[in-house]
Amino acid sequence: MKFMKVFWAALLAVVVGSVVTGLFWLFTFIGIAGSMGSSKSVAVMPNSILKIDLADNIVDSPTINPFAGMNFTNMSTTRTLPLLKVLRAIETAATDDNIKGIYINVDLSAVGSVSSAALEEIRQALEQFKSSGKFIVAYNDIYPQTIYYLASVADKIYLQPEGSFDWHGMASVLLFYKGALDKLGINAEAFRPTVCKYKSAVEPYLLTKMSDANRRQMEELGRGMWNTISTAVATSRGTTVEALNKIADTTPTLFPEQALEHKLIDGIIYRDQMDEIFEQYGVQRNFMNEFEYITLGDYCSVMSDKNTNLSAPKIGIVYAEGSIVDGENKAIDGNIYGTTLANTIAKVRKDESIKAVVLRVNSPGGSALASDVIWREMELLKAAKPVIVSMGAYAASGGYYISAPADAIVANNLTVTGSIGVFGIMLEGGDMLKNKLGITYDAVKTNPSADYGAGFLGLALRKPTASERAMLIKSVDKVYESFTGKVAAGRNLELQKVLDIAEGRVWSGAEAVKIGLADTNGGIKTAISVAADKAGISENFRIEEVLPEMDQMTALLQSLGSQMRAYTLSDELNSVCTDYQTLKNDILRSGVQTYCPYRVTF
Repeated sequence: MKFMKVFWAALLAVVVGSVVTGLFWLFTFIGIAGSMGSSKSVAVMPNSILKIDLADNIVDSPTINPFAGMNFTNMSTTRTLPLLKVLRAIETAATDDNIKGIYINVDLSAVGSVSSAALEEIRQALEQFKSSGKFIVAYNDIYPQTIYYLASVADKIYLQPEGSFDWHGMASVLLFYKGALDKLGINAEAFRPTVCKYKSAVEPYLLTKMSDANRRQMEELGRGMWNTISTAVATSRGTTVEALNKIADTTPTLFPEQALEHKLIDGIIYRDQMDEIFEQYGVQRNFMNEFEYITLGDYCSVMSDKNTNLSAPKIGIVYAEGSIVDGENKAIDGNIYGTTLANTIAKVRKDESIKAVVLRVNSPGGSALASDVIWREMELLKAAKPVIVSMGAYAASGGYYISAPADAIVANNLTVTGSIGVFGIMLEGGDMLKNKLGITYDAVKTNPSADYGAGFLGLALRKPTASERAMLIKSVDKVYESFTGKVAAGRNLELQKVLDIAEGRVWSGAEAVKIGLADTNGGIKTAISVAADKAGISENFRIEEVLPEMDQMTALLQSLGSQMRAYTLSDELNSVCTDYQTLKNDILRSGVQTYCPYRVTF
């Protein structure tokens, strides 16, 4: 009896202790979220220099999760800045008497994430800033070409004496899994319309290298995007695209002296010597004999809204960011849920205070069914009020499907778009399961196809029959016919014209305008201007970003769960974690897909 009393007392103590500890950490995390959600005390002092350090994650859609920037493994935080707010900050700085100029200085060890299309929009905003007469200067220890693309807009560019400068061009590297599948005994079978020769999402499972058609489209996409980047740099630096390409061909990594010789930079100095540069621009020091800096993130936090007239008509901004999947889900997990987004679009359609809508699309597509659910609500929205699509880094395949009904489409030059095509894929692993794992398969069924789709570990247990194969081919053909027809109607193009530029082919935003898939090149601010003009409210309007709601408990559990999964995977797989996730997602995709797998970086 005495032992049992001690045992139950000890057990109760453990349970109570665990509960108290859990509650302690719960309230700690909620407190952290509260402190993250509130801006620290920041003020814009006279004679301030706005420092663009790219230390924050710059994203299309504002995050509603207060834990989004929290890394629970090391308890560090990274701020997330919505692109639209960043662009407004640069615009505001041009007329802010306290801001004397902009300093582009990026610490590569603490750089956040930013897409190539967002970088293009930031660079364009900096170009406009220069018309204010204020200076922009750049300094870095090392210039990767991504950072140099942004820095090239500056009046003067400086480099550390022992630093380096990269200018090597663009490449698209694809992994192919057919050899591994063959070794494992897994049979991959793809279903796509015969004309969709460019719809290459299935190629990694069928081939060991790019098809001729895919190689051709990727070469043209890369050349087009590289030409956009090179032209922007050449214009700013007073050189030519040919000269920049010669550097990339012969000396992709330059010493500081070589970069200066090619007039890619204006000086080779140490960081402390930048003080002399600022003095030359007339910036005054503070009472501590130091220059006042305010980072882009801090400036965003203290910047007020441009239009505070609450009675002004509104332009609603809806964000479609991530892969498109079926169903409805309130979790913010990086996917676009078809029913959820359709409901959001219906909400802004019914809101009479919203006079026009901008749909910001940053999506490689996904489920054809979910894309069509969203497309229907876009059609209804267009009938009620002007709707403009602003394309971010990706608006391809299903991302283009949902964009097609818009009154106008505005694409960045570096947007990857098009990919008007569909596919289905089946990975059959019956032999692998039997020969490698000793797992066999048997079934009792009432009809021949009753076990169609039965699977294990994401693999189909048997190959499709002839009739099932014919059904799958008919399904992708039907979706492709519907897809191209809706693009033709939405873009007011002849169907044959759409068929000629479809075939699953990807295009840059610059090319998309030339062939009629987009109306003009520009960013989200351009799209807002077009929306205001079409609604007749150009002189006076305010922006309302339509975002889902999330309570702190849901946010906490979601962030903890996703980070634990990511941490486990990255710990085991390290640099191949991203490729593993992509492969897993591809294997688990079901149904007909309008999806573009490319991630183009430079």
